[in-house]
Amino acid sequence: MKLKLDIRPDLVAMMAAEIAAGERAVSAAMREAGTDLKLAWRGQITGAGLGARLANSIRSEAFPKAGISLNAAALVWSKAPVIVGAHDAGPLIRSKNGLWLAIPTPAAGRALGGRRITPGAWERKTGLRLRFVYRRTGPSLLVAEGRLNTKGQAVASRSKTGRGQVTAPIFLLVPQVKLPKRLDLARDAERAHDAVPGRIVANWAEGRLP
Repeated sequence: MKLKLDIRPDLVAMMAAEIAAGERAVSAAMREAGTDLKLAWRGQITGAGLGARLANSIRSEAFPKAGISLNAAALVWSKAPVIVGAHDAGPLIRSKNGLWLAIPTPAAGRALGGRRITPGAWERKTGLRLRFVYRRTGPSLLVAEGRLNTKGQAVASRSKTGRGQVTAPIFLLVPQVKLPKRLDLARDAERAHDAVPGRIVANWAEGRLP
């Protein structure tokens, strides 16, 4: 007696098709999770008033870059990690030399390139000397004798009589500054992580629709 076992449908083909469907589902879910987290972080940054330029430093990339995989992953990062991280953590900032942090007032203006100016750079820029003023209550000051231009910035006075000359606070001196926490990146990351299983199931089911 000869027996023949014929299994229909082909189980091997079915399993291969199911694995392929899983690879597509996982890869699609991770791409979606990475994109959504990138947009959520960008939204937080612009919502905190930190500007579109910093928001656009948030990037995302899915792996593998080509093809599909059950081990697909997504990476979301910032091209300005120090700045974004500072606003996310709200750190306590102290002077490197243990003395004072010099916080420029509007009268200080800006350095070349729009960067925050330092006391030394300000003296070189204006040709004026800064004078230390100690205050028992409130921050101490670095002041200069000059005049205020139309932008409210302190510059050298051209008057020989001293007319229009003022003593302008140029820098506030503080021992430390607590940067306010303006972002909560972990919150959005946890939401994206928790949504991944549902995304995989949804994409898997969608891929099997006739």
